[in-house]
Amino acid sequence: MPPIETSAPEQDSALYHRQGFGRSLGLVGKVGLLIVDFVNGFADPQQFGGGNIPPAIARTTTLLATARKLGWPVAHTRIVFADDGADANIFSEKVPSMLGLTEHNPASAIVPELAPDPGEYVVRKTVPSAFAGTPLASWYAAQGVQTVVVAGCVTSGCVRASVLDAMQLGFRPVVIADCVGDRAIGPHEANLFDMSQKCGDVITLDALLEQLPPATLEAC
Repeated sequence: MPPIETSAPEQDSALYHRQGFGRSLGLVGKVGLLIVDFVNGFADPQQFGGGNIPPAIARTTTLLATARKLGWPVAHTRIVFADDGADANIFSEKVPSMLGLTEHNPASAIVPELAPDPGEYVVRKTVPSAFAGTPLASWYAAQGVQTVVVAGCVTSGCVRASVLDAMQLGFRPVVIADCVGDRAIGPHEANLFDMSQKCGDVITLDALLEQLPPATLEAC
């Protein structure tokens, strides 16, 4: 599984390669899909969005449809704080506007085009990682998942935190580069490069689809 090309200077890529970083993990065993925080508030540049998040959402519709056809376990995440802010934490102290993402605030709802189907797990969290303080790792383990394909936003925040935790918990993360987005392109590209070197694979959606049987793609 070749890594995606990044905008990192050639000398940087060569240095990492020489030091042994960036080895491909590949798709191993059962695959699960994780869609991180593609909610209305992050799709809206007037709230928490901007950058390349809308195109990433559009590409993820194809990824989600493929995962459903293949029967992959699918998990979605939302940031959800208590209405009264009782669960405020250091994350919300750093970014106080996050406290507005409550259960019934439309900004915290998953975007309609990626709305969960019955049986898909919706993880509510109050920190960047999808795994920290949630049952997600146990849920994937119960499904027999070994490889976690990741989409979502933002690349430099909740996506990166989730990918790092997935790796540390023994899952193989595969980040789909055109299915993740950030409000600023610089952090997006820098974190794609860094994750590809240290945490997991970073490939395009087309590269992922190329690894699936042709009959599967026709069905999707």
